[in-house]
Amino acid sequence: MWGVTGRERFGDPTAPSVIDRLIDEGAEALGDARSTLDLRDYVEMALGSGFPEAALGRPPDECALWLASYLGQLATRDVKEAHPRRDPDRLRRFLEAFAANTAGVFEDKTLYEAAAVNRKTAIAYEQLFKNLLVVEWTSAWATNRLKRLIRSPKRYLTDAGLLGPLLLVGTAQVLRDGDLLGRVLDTFVAAQLRAELEVAASRGRLFHLRTRDQRQEVDLVIETPQGILGFEVKATASPSLRDARHLRWLKEQLGPGFRLGIVLHTGPRPFELDEGIVAAPISALWSG
Repeated sequence: MWGVTGRERFGDPTAPSVIDRLIDEGAEALGDARSTLDLRDYVEMALGSGFPEAALGRPPDECALWLASYLGQLATRDVKEAHPRRDPDRLRRFLEAFAANTAGVFEDKTLYEAAAVNRKTAIAYEQLFKNLLVVEWTSAWATNRLKRLIRSPKRYLTDAGLLGPLLLVGTAQVLRDGDLLGRVLDTFVAAQLRAELEVAASRGRLFHLRTRDQRQEVDLVIETPQGILGFEVKATASPSLRDARHLRWLKEQLGPGFRLGIVLHTGPRPFELDEGIVAAPISALWSG
């Protein structure tokens, strides 16, 4: 099971998945998705976690303590039950390195050097944390219509709330660090979409897209039999057409196979950016 989603906490859990609504209705599915949330609210929500024990009803200080306790238990008990010979300190360093690079495409070397282990051990650590549903790979999307796409996965913590105790940061620190802010929001949105796909009737799969020269990049791509949904996640309340440039490129490449592009932002309302591309509050994922 994935973490508690925004729809379960603030929306209608019995409503159709946002993925199905976007496929069936297009931009109309987001037409009334107005929001009173701002950037700080989204960061607090992301760092507040999707673990039910942390997210539901605990004040922020207690939530942070619970998450720190969970990580301690993860390294000293859960992992040891599966692999008694694993070193908790190195496991912790590995997970800290992973957290610093969440929502990124990076080489294995980044992780095994930070954890002071060899490549083979780092691969084993990552597989162990994948089995425990702490980390997740989002595969690179590929199609014969597009050439020169990278094949490397995008790696995520499954819960953005773990970034706080792993990197010793809170809302204020995240808001001051543009790179970390982007990673927190991307990780949070990916968690929402990952869970929505599990209950969607449209049978979609989650990917990312990046060209080898890194000139074009789409944060998240959902492929369904009915067409492609593209998502960009932006830490701005007023996205512009420039923020949609990679989605416009993808639409031009795919033609009718492109169903809709969505620039998710931290502002109050949805609006059209271009034909087939809209901007919408992140909260539209559960309140549209």
